[in-house]
Amino acid sequence: MYYVYVLQSLKDGSLYTGFTRSVSKRFSEHNSGLDKHTIKLRPWKIIYYEAYLLKKDAISREKFLKSGSGKRYLDKQLKEYFKSHPRKKFT
Repeated sequence: MYYVYVLQSLKDGSLYTGFTRSVSKRFSEHNSGLDKHTIKLRPWKIIYYEAYLLKKDAISREKFLKSGSGKRYLDKQLKEYFKSHPRKKFT
């Protein structure tokens, strides 16, 4: 299985989207500072993930969720969550 996940920074509310074969291992790497892209905004929490059988499907979905349309999709999908846990708005 491959997973697409979305993390939210507890520091400033920004989001990070990625894909992996092990959500728990990757989440640990983000929070322990092993990822140079997320080290400055830790700690992180997992707020969303999806599972895929094929790597290509997961990569395509990650790319979509990083796009403007994908960010709007997440805003709708997690509407109630974002009411009490505001996200840093994208530009």
